[in-house]
Amino acid sequence: MTFLDPAVSAYVLDHCTPADDVLQDLADETQRVLPDFAGMQVSLDEGRFLSLLVGLSGARDALEVGVFTGYSSICIARELPPDGRLLALDVSEEFTSIARPHWARAGVAERIELRIGPALASLAELPETPSFDFAFIDADKTAYPDYYEAILPRLRPGGLVVLDNVLREGRVVDPTAREPADLAIKALNDTIAADPRVTSVMLPVRDGVTLARKLS
Repeated sequence: MTFLDPAVSAYVLDHCTPADDVLQDLADETQRVLPDFAGMQVSLDEGRFLSLLVGLSGARDALEVGVFTGYSSICIARELPPDGRLLALDVSEEFTSIARPHWARAGVAERIELRIGPALASLAELPETPSFDFAFIDADKTAYPDYYEAILPRLRPGGLVVLDNVLREGRVVDPTAREPADLAIKALNDTIAADPRVTSVMLPVRDGVTLARKLS
């Protein structure tokens, strides 16, 4: 989804570092095997954005809530140091089975620990101590507020949490929007903007991306 004119969107994609064979093959396979769900995959420009954020932040320990077929996982894991790790949480064996061979081709399989099951349950099993430098949330939208609250205490001071789809195709500014996912995201957007624990910015990248950096 994009708020840009299609020609401008195409121009943006043309002026990102192109996808290599691994990312392109993964995108193509996702479209071929899961055409009804392929829109869940992050775009090339958002993937490059994630990679830049991880690299610029110097993150070593990362967390991902919502893997789908693993495109964003590659973008994150590639920028971690050799001893870095990405804990990837998802509920679908079907979707993540597509991810695994592409992680291997990308040379990042050893950095990624995949846990299948409800993400909130997986998060609850983690020690409630600051242990992650970077987190990416792109899963069930109604649970975003719970993911955020579960992740923040597990994020190191200075750590970054990135949330996707925070504009909900513009429905966050529609007073008539009543879908549970829209209401959950709208409430969380307000919470993060006023949260004294973080400094944040919302960017109109694709369907909206919020960056929140933990202060202490």
